[in-house]
Amino acid sequence: MIELGLVGKPNTGKSTFFNAATLASAQVANYPFTTIEPNVGVAHVRARCPCTDFGVRCNPRNSLCLGGTRYVPVKIIDVAGLVRGAHEGKGLGNRFLDSLRQASALLHVVDAAGSTDESGRPCPPGTHDPLEDLQFLEEEIDLWLCGILERGWKKFTRAVELRGEDLAEELARRLSGLGITEEQVRLALQRAPFDPSHPVELARELRRLSKPIMVVANKADLEPSERNVERIRERGYTVVPVSSEAELLLRRAAERGLISYRPGDPSFRILKPEALTQGQLGALEKVRRYLERRGSTGVQECLDTAVYGFLGLIAVYPVEDENKLTDREGNVLPDTFLVPKGTTARELAYRIHTELGESFLYAVDARTKRRVGEDHPLKDGDVISVVAAKGRG
Repeated sequence: MIELGLVGKPNTGKSTFFNAATLASAQVANYPFTTIEPNVGVAHVRARCPCTDFGVRCNPRNSLCLGGTRYVPVKIIDVAGLVRGAHEGKGLGNRFLDSLRQASALLHVVDAAGSTDESGRPCPPGTHDPLEDLQFLEEEIDLWLCGILERGWKKFTRAVELRGEDLAEELARRLSGLGITEEQVRLALQRAPFDPSHPVELARELRRLSKPIMVVANKADLEPSERNVERIRERGYTVVPVSSEAELLLRRAAERGLISYRPGDPSFRILKPEALTQGQLGALEKVRRYLERRGSTGVQECLDTAVYGFLGLIAVYPVEDENKLTDREGNVLPDTFLVPKGTTARELAYRIHTELGESFLYAVDARTKRRVGEDHPLKDGDVISVVAAKGRG
């Protein structure tokens, strides 16, 4: 399952975003270090379900289909708020940075309204510059990675040189626990000046390649946020304006059957007005005005953008029977796989099962009924049946 790390300084609304995205109950409070242990939950990204194209009724196993939209699970890790010196253990930071080892991307939740200072303490909106938070957090993660590299670094590089080994290959093996690939290491070595005594530039490139950071501009419902969002964009970041509180309010109301709302919808419908107080109705009306202005709360957009836009993944649907679109148990369109663009039919077979990849013969595109070879690149929304010497999948 794809892992997304949720990072930021204390009191920016990370736990509220986490709760809104996962409908969990992470502790939320208006003071630093509310999150002590990392919260781990499951959120979902949207994909267009092929059931609408084929005119069938699906019964997914690893995802959910609502009205032709698949909600595909991804893991979210919400770590404690990070402060300057986190890589040295300040503010519980070093311990929680380790929780991000396998994250494919980091969602940096910033207070776009500038209503929390450097340490996460409340301050008047507009009095703190969120661009400062972006810089300090990247530096902390770079130094954390550098610290991992520096453990026995000189001895390691000397041994690689003496034995005539491939530095990128050996470094990738050493960093495999961080989810860093050999391809990423080779690219980082090309981009960063190699300094055996202090690999901070290499660490920075490895972070950019293996832990890319997308900005979640939270508290976008507050007045000073709009200009700050534009300033962040001007720095080249991928940024999505968000009101985590609005999404959490809508999802909890929908869970109780008070409103009709699906994550990412541009509007909602009140089902039981008699069960709501005047205060609750007023809060919902405020959210409605925000949706009319922004188009969504931004939470679902963040998740979708991170997975499809930022990481460049696509959704594919393996089946065993390309005619009935079923697996061995008769489930229709049972699974959704999130894979990188350019993934081949054989690579998908390996993801399903190692033996299926090893004995791959060909695959069948369920839409065209055509056979495709092992090097055939998959497209978003493909429904594929793999035929192998040891069975189908």
